[in-house]
Amino acid sequence: MADDDRTPEEEFQELIRQLFGGGAGELDPEQLSRLAGMNIDPAMMQTVMQHLQGAFAGGPDAGISWDLAQRQALHIANQDGLGVTTGQRTDLDQAFGLATLWLSEATTISDLPTPPKTLTRGGWVEATLPVWQQLAEPVATSIADALTAALSEQAPEDMQGLVAGAGRLMRTVGGSLFASQLGQVVGNLSKEVVSGGDVGIPIMPDGEAAILPQNFADFGRDLEVPEDQLALYVATRELAHARLFRHARWLRLHVISQITDFARGVHVDTDALEDLASRFDPSEPDELRRALESGALLPARSEAQNAALARLENLLATIEGWVEVVTEQATSRLPAADRIAEAVRRRRAVGGPAERALGSLVGLELRPRRMREAAAMWRAVTDAVGPAARDALWDYPDLMPGSEDIDDPAALVARLEARARGEEPAPDEFDDALARLLAGEVPTAEGGADTGQDAGEASADGPDDPDDPDDSSAPGDHRPV
Repeated sequence: MADDDRTPEEEFQELIRQLFGGGAGELDPEQLSRLAGMNIDPAMMQTVMQHLQGAFAGGPDAGISWDLAQRQALHIANQDGLGVTTGQRTDLDQAFGLATLWLSEATTISDLPTPPKTLTRGGWVEATLPVWQQLAEPVATSIADALTAALSEQAPEDMQGLVAGAGRLMRTVGGSLFASQLGQVVGNLSKEVVSGGDVGIPIMPDGEAAILPQNFADFGRDLEVPEDQLALYVATRELAHARLFRHARWLRLHVISQITDFARGVHVDTDALEDLASRFDPSEPDELRRALESGALLPARSEAQNAALARLENLLATIEGWVEVVTEQATSRLPAADRIAEAVRRRRAVGGPAERALGSLVGLELRPRRMREAAAMWRAVTDAVGPAARDALWDYPDLMPGSEDIDDPAALVARLEARARGEEPAPDEFDDALARLLAGEVPTAEGGADTGQDAGEASADGPDDPDDPDDSSAPGDHRPV
């Protein structure tokens, strides 16, 4: 039968044979055009076929390709993206310059080594996507593993060998599906963020600060605040955020580790996945997209995840609270500072559509829910011991205030004031345990302490003998007993 006489179904079968047979690399555009008779988008099918071919061509250890996420994110970011004009760059450079001077009066944390940037939406995607990839990879791996497991469980016994061989393909398909969805989320997020630290976590390269002029203009359009004052406030806040993470080098890893630890605990709801697979229609892929966006494939959080989320929210609140207090002090000259600060707080508390989509995708909302309480704590610390002692709490991880300090700032202030007077803080349980350990005391099962020799163990000189003069030790006698 001539090629022109084949039905669309036969064309599709031929493409599948070409895929699985490792045929001639490039797909025939004419063949793809005939898929329109099956209501299949030829462009979409070409992309899918190329990814599947790549899965077969890759080595056995081939991981998830994130190129698809980057292409998708850049496509969305650049659709309505505008370049940075000379006027915008000049205005924001001036705002950053004055904000640097003001911030240096409010904090002892040093300035950044590189000048701040003005970024387009696409530039923000390229700068931050490596961190988004790091945060999302555990969830992507979980989805890929779930697809492979679901395929293995549903296949008959005599097809298990084939299923095992297709495991790498399923992992690649599932991972690519997640990566594509992540690209859409990050691309849409690029339309909302105003600055590099706007999300609250260190997604910019270390020591870099940036503002997106296009989104900055959108943010200030309805605030009825002079643009120069808004620029100074946003620049000061962005510099404070970037300075903090560069000063406390351990803090960046601390935040990222807590997020990835939470993400590793995310598992796919296999029942929801199998239900979706049982009624999935390839001609209606929107159902799968909606399931990913809504978080329908992610089960309810476990108790361990809820505890991890509470720790993360306290950490983010501690960071955001410090940034708010330092920014508040540095911008006290601005008449509209209070109005701008309240608008920023509301914006962070509510979040935009893209931020909510990210929460549904990875099961995590990056919200500093206790930011107001944390800011009150930092104000109390500043009033009591000053900016230098306050900022010194970021020098080491064990000095950083915890959730109990947010609950009871007075206790933290009392400890800092005692330290400033040269007084030793009252010992806690950890100090007592350490003192016992250094004294050679080992806790026993009964809760007492053992000096290192078992109660029933005789000394090297044998049983104690009251008549043996060697058993009595005079003061200062250091002979073994």
